[in-house]
This record gives sequence, C-alpha cells and structure tokens, in this order.
Amino acid sequence: MKNSLLIKKLVGLATLTALVVALQFLSNYVKFGEVEITLALIPIVVGAILYGPLAGGFLGLVMGAIVITAPGTQGLFMPVNPAATIILCLLKTGIAGLVAGLVFNLFSFIARKNENKKTKITLFGVGVVLATLLVPVINTGLFMVGAVLFFNSLPYFADFAVTWATVVTVNFAIEFTVSAVASPALVVLIKVLARNYNLGFAHNFDEFLEEEENSVLEEEIIASI
Repeated sequence: MKNSLLIKKLVGLATLTALVVALQFLSNYVKFGEVEITLALIPIVVGAILYGPLAGGFLGLVMGAIVITAPGTQGLFMPVNPAATIILCLLKTGIAGLVAGLVFNLFSFIARKNENKKTKITLFGVGVVLATLLVPVINTGLFMVGAVLFFNSLPYFADFAVTWATVVTVNFAIEFTVSAVASPALVVLIKVLARNYNLGFAHNFDEFLEEEENSVLEEEIIASI
C-alpha cells in the first residue's frame, strides 16, 4: 500500500514537474515586447498544496533552473556574476514554492482545529488563495532584492535598473493578476483531485470537501482530466 502511494506521489510530482518545465521554457522564448508571461507559478502552487512545502520548493527550483537558461538571463546576468545569477534564480522560486506550502499548511492546521464544517472549508479556500498570491510576490520581491545586492556595482546599473524595474513591474502585475484570477479555480481543482483521485497527497482533504454532489465546474474539470 505504501509503495503504491509512493508511486502515485512520484507520478503526480513528475506530471507537475513536466508542466513547470514546459510552461517556463515557453515563457523563456515567447514574449510580448520585453514582457514575459509565465504560467509556471501555478503548478508550483498546486504541488506545494497537494504534496507539501518541500515539493513546492523542489518545483520552484526546477523553474529556477529553466530561468537560468533564458536568453535574458544568459545575456544580462550570467556574464556579470554567474554564481549570484544561479543562486538568485534558484532561490527566488524555490523559496516561493516552499513558503506557499508552509502557508497552506498553517491554514490547514488552523482549519482542522475548528469544529465548524463551513469554517473549515472557508479556511481551506483562504489558504489556497493566499498561497497562490504569495508566490508571485515572493518571486518578484527576491529578484529585485537580489538584483540590487549582486549587480549594483555595474557602471550602467542606474540606467539599467530603471528600465528593468519597469519590465519587472509589468511582469509582476501580469503574474499577480493571473494568480488572482486562477486562485478560485485552484480551490475547485484541489477539491476535485482530492475527491476523485488518490495520488499520495500530503494531506487528507476530506474535512474540506462539501458533502453535496459535485458542482457543474467540478464536473467540467473532472471531464477534462
């Protein structure tokens, strides 16, 4: 039984890893002007919630590794400070995924201590939404801090910083908006997966599931999986 659950967990993580790799590679090479639109943060959050903080951190590291290969990273940052570039790329998304899992675990713990079913479900939803929104905030915040710490000695840093900060701000706005729009759907997706599939999840989600029949949205998600 344990081996079966482990295999299912590995399959689930492998699927999310493949999604992160595919979506981030797509983001590396598909741009609107200087703006990158990445959806790779979404599977990181899903992994952090379903499989725990370490899984979220791992998926974040995978995304960071793909970011290192991006043309912008290779052209602007690697030639200046390779070590700092690698560390920054890996840590910003790795920490974001780890924190997402920890935040959800906190709300899950509080929910389980509450005996009211509706409150449990509400806290579950808040945990998913907050974890989803924190990922782009942490990812962008750590990038900006790292850029100032590791690349402020460049002679052209002042001019570069203004341009890059504008691009990053637009990227962040898009990523945060996507996360905000997607977060309610993620609440439903997690419930669908928890109710209909046993993939070695880190949590028992039964306490957070409504007893009534699947909603229309849930049925549509099940049909698409």
